[in-house]
Amino acid sequence: MTPVAADGPGVPPEATAPPTVGVEEEFLLADRYSRSAVYRSVSVVHAARTRLGAPHATPELSQSQVETVSAVCRTAAELQAEILRLRAGAAAAAAEYDCLLVPSGTAVLGRSGPPPVLDQPRYLALIRRFGPLVQEQGVNACHVHVGVTDREAAVDAVNHLRGWMPLLLALTANSPYSGGTDTGYASWRSVVWSRWPAAGPPPYLRGAAHYARVVGQLVATGAAMDSAMMYWHVRPSAHLPTIEVRVADVMPDARTTTAYALLVRGLVGHALEAAGAGEYAPEVPDLLLRAACWQAARHGPTGTLPATHTRDCAVTSVGRLVEEMWKRIEPYLSRYGDDQCVGDWLSEVQLTGSGCARQRRVADRYGGRLEAVVDDLAVEPVGSPGPGGGPLG
Repeated sequence: MTPVAADGPGVPPEATAPPTVGVEEEFLLADRYSRSAVYRSVSVVHAARTRLGAPHATPELSQSQVETVSAVCRTAAELQAEILRLRAGAAAAAAEYDCLLVPSGTAVLGRSGPPPVLDQPRYLALIRRFGPLVQEQGVNACHVHVGVTDREAAVDAVNHLRGWMPLLLALTANSPYSGGTDTGYASWRSVVWSRWPAAGPPPYLRGAAHYARVVGQLVATGAAMDSAMMYWHVRPSAHLPTIEVRVADVMPDARTTTAYALLVRGLVGHALEAAGAGEYAPEVPDLLLRAACWQAARHGPTGTLPATHTRDCAVTSVGRLVEEMWKRIEPYLSRYGDDQCVGDWLSEVQLTGSGCARQRRVADRYGGRLEAVVDDLAVEPVGSPGPGGGPLG
């Protein structure tokens, strides 16, 4: 994409253009009649690639999943249009095989046993090393990439971002049901995913060399096969010049996904500026961050959380933490015209809850029938434009 022109001679466009942002979304495939999870991803991904462009639709570990990969975007309008395009095209591809494309962090219905893993060399190697841990996955997340070309700056920024991950998880929780049962959690996906040895909050990193050393040690111990298996909530991307935030459940609709991605971009902007100014990033213990993420997964936006972006980590309400975050990121959101979109979404979450509350409201409205939850979430397979720009990667 052509960058926005800079103001003034000799100033590179990147100095004034919004930082790049892209989104990867994972979806469940559910049978259109039973609404249970089905294992048709090979066929659906092939059809989706025809509609969207090959790099924009990929298989995932479980044969009940499809992932979409956005083009690199700069503006809110571009990003939302791209997310809508990808969701519509993937849903239309799913419909060709009697499937619904469902944006839920877990399978609402189905799965009497472990879902089959895609027959690819990497996934088969994962099974050999990690056993049932691989076969019990099939959960769906939303990953946001924000362009950061300097690896040292990205690592420093991750230290400032790691304390905000429990709050982001609470705001995006969208997986209360699993296999026909209410788990009692707001984000059961994050609990399932946390079983991986290199998943969860990242450690405090003392520069790019330390990051490389930690990755090397985890690979050497066998806890990860390579750097791509650093399943941390936030990390320097293993293959792109970005910071990747991986903590969120896939969200119910394109509007909330767009707002969340723009919020992440604002947080990254604040973190980069703080790190560049030499501001101290509190060394919150990994165990406390893990505990805070568990609380976020359990209660979503209705609970309390420790303020893990500060030294004292005092326990407070999610609403108060949102206010504190807003003070920090509002200048970055306003700079690119993202403040109303993000602000409206945050207000909505505080009033009506995140996706988990929506799922439970629908279930209550229909007497506990979880088929209605699947129907409410399913993406409409309306008009699918042709391939977009270059993929995120």
